[in-house]
Amino acid sequence: MRVGAFVLAAQFPGQGQGEALHRAVRTTEVAEESGLDSVWLAEHHFVPYGTCPSAVTLAGLLLGRTRRIRVGTAVSVLPNIHPVALGEQAALLHLLSGGRFSLGVGRGGPWVDLEVFGSGLRAYERDFPESLDLLLRWLREPRVSADGERYRFREVPVVPRPDELIGGAGGPEVVVACTSAKSVRLAAERALPMLLGMHCGDEEKADMVALWRTHAIAAGHPPEAADAVAHVSAGVAQIADSRTEATETLVKAMPGWLRLGLGAHVTVDGRPRSMRDPVAYTELLCGLHPVGPPRLAADRLAATAERTGITRFALLVEGSGDLAATEENVRRMGAEVLSRLR
Repeated sequence: MRVGAFVLAAQFPGQGQGEALHRAVRTTEVAEESGLDSVWLAEHHFVPYGTCPSAVTLAGLLLGRTRRIRVGTAVSVLPNIHPVALGEQAALLHLLSGGRFSLGVGRGGPWVDLEVFGSGLRAYERDFPESLDLLLRWLREPRVSADGERYRFREVPVVPRPDELIGGAGGPEVVVACTSAKSVRLAAERALPMLLGMHCGDEEKADMVALWRTHAIAAGHPPEAADAVAHVSAGVAQIADSRTEATETLVKAMPGWLRLGLGAHVTVDGRPRSMRDPVAYTELLCGLHPVGPPRLAADRLAATAERTGITRFALLVEGSGDLAATEENVRRMGAEVLSRLR
């Protein structure tokens, strides 16, 4: 079982953006010191829900500051960037980190980002499969051209080649954020692991894993290869001496951040959007994930692994909104939860 931190660089009410980004860096440094396997970096634009606008840029900084831990994006929003540009950045990080980089990609949302970056609503609604396939070709082939509906260019060499990792083979891992049956099928047909959201319970995640396997085998991937793919489950972790204490910590801090952060999203086309009740959503997350004393947290992670088959976790550890409390939370994850799992 591999347990990592999900880092949003969340800006809680009353905090500055630099403070949120500093907490993201410190969370990663403490995660490595505490024995966690990975950190997964979120990417958002124009909202305090997350103050990191480029997960690959932050990943480059963090890979340079660490020596062991895996750093991944969760996710790089593919409609906002040219697939070749993202592929070049991923190859660079993969090679220079000794293979410690994972590239998570997703479709994002129908946000104003699409207007600002000039990609348009079509990039979100229609073009994600074409963009993903071009990205994968860039990470797997020595020369690439494109003749699709969105991307067209003559053949060019791939530089740097991600398969030229010294002492290793192949390019960086690519993970796809999946929130619907359509995205599950997209990932399965390409045999790519899924990143499943923290709002989903074990039953829903188990159903998505089963659906992924069905589509992967139907696409011609051998059952044993499909079973070897390691999906990632996002969640929340807050360790305290009691479940009540851990829950109170999150219910006190997270709703204000959620209300401020999620409420700032603006749709590109004025379509109506609804927002979860922040308190109810926080309580839901506390019920689904390892929130409580170390043994409860370990048991909950083990139960999720048994019910879903997922053995990789990306857990939001900054839910208190406080740097010192976040560092303590990560250290307790390492010392008191991972020791029980291993």
